[in-house]
Amino acid sequence: MQHKHLTPNLTLRRIALNSIDYDGCSVSFRPSTSFHRAGAAFAIAIALSFTALAQDSTRLRAPRPAFQGPIAERIRAADIADVGAAGAADPNTAQGPGPGPIGPGPGCNLFPAPPSVGTTVNLSYFGPPPSTTNRSLVGPVQLLNTGPVDVAKGTITIPLYLGHMKNGKNVWYILTDVDDSDVAASLGLNFSAKMTFMANAARTATLDQNGDLVFDKGTVDFSPVRSITPGPAGNEFPPTAAQPGAVGDKDYSPFVQIVNAGGVIYNAPIVAFGVNAVDINFPNGNVDYSKVHDQVVAIDPTNMTVTINLINGFSFGKPVWYLSMDTSIPLGAAIEHNTFAPLMAALHLGGDDTFSSPIERIFISTNGAHDCANPQRQGLSADLADGFRPNNVVGGIPTNALDYSPAWDAQLFEWTQDAINKGYRGQVREEFQILTFVQDGLITGPGGGKFGSSGFSINCTIVQRLD
Repeated sequence: MQHKHLTPNLTLRRIALNSIDYDGCSVSFRPSTSFHRAGAAFAIAIALSFTALAQDSTRLRAPRPAFQGPIAERIRAADIADVGAAGAADPNTAQGPGPGPIGPGPGCNLFPAPPSVGTTVNLSYFGPPPSTTNRSLVGPVQLLNTGPVDVAKGTITIPLYLGHMKNGKNVWYILTDVDDSDVAASLGLNFSAKMTFMANAARTATLDQNGDLVFDKGTVDFSPVRSITPGPAGNEFPPTAAQPGAVGDKDYSPFVQIVNAGGVIYNAPIVAFGVNAVDINFPNGNVDYSKVHDQVVAIDPTNMTVTINLINGFSFGKPVWYLSMDTSIPLGAAIEHNTFAPLMAALHLGGDDTFSSPIERIFISTNGAHDCANPQRQGLSADLADGFRPNNVVGGIPTNALDYSPAWDAQLFEWTQDAINKGYRGQVREEFQILTFVQDGLITGPGGGKFGSSGFSINCTIVQRLD
């Protein structure tokens, strides 16, 4: 594993104070207005599908003992490094994605047990899960359908795209979500109607004569060394210091509006910037994170694919896997192992499902139970203590709601000391369960403050519903 060199970052130092408000105050911004799109929306889907140059992957049924249902084939590329293997001794200074979603105990592994548990027959006697007939029913569903999910390692391999800045610099990026349903169906992306209201927080691009994107603004520096200094044991969050491993300039957002293709808005996070293919050729892992996004497990610019770590979470009680690529404040980006994207701060927060709202909510515990062996484990203190992700709760996703957005309005919450003393603290898994506990006085905002938007957002694409 190649490690990053220490590089001063003046931009980060100027804006490092734009961190989470521990008193739970929310920040609001002016919402964007809707815009008219031309009939060229579908044409860009075809252009981008050709320029990806990705190998077509046939969908296969995963082995029954591991996962029931035809979610995708297992990737068996030679010697792909284990997620989070580097720097495992101290996950708070490790470069890269950190541990994957298949952790060492029930508090760090949400993968469902097979239905044969507790029966007198083996799994082969069970039929396919109901979700194969109706995606809203129980069972696994792959939602981002641009490439195969490796259920053994908790990763997804998707197309890698190459665009350019106006000055010719290379921009390596991925596509995950879009605000046009036809384009989404054509490319296998997630559709989000709410993304239509992201124009004020999106960089812009045009399609050139080759069907490649040329970006007007927005760059990312991947050379900083990610580092977090946790608080004292048992109260690791908030940390005393934090440095994200990738920093965008003031014009960077993962959201891109293509001005000569109907104004369609895509979620197109940058995974490498200003480098040539030879500089980022890590098809078998051992990625140089001074040049590549920390969530990348392997990147292959020859076959134009990238393998990305998946993260555990819940949506309306069901376990899910998602990507985490960008955050609007430095502290959040450091904890999330992703890119600090300043332009995301222009997203209007706090509106949830109202008109012109571009966001959906993500609920993040600050003081949940610790230890991967504990099935109740959850929260940021647990994350900073052991390096595994905090088991966040997201709102609506495709198949269970219509309000999905990859821009998640972070709502941090804290169990009251009285609730902890009475043994009420546990792992929450559903939005309205959390809201009810807030109403009942068991949960507040951080530091006992008012519950609500914490004033920042995270770019998280839903990939897989596990059940």
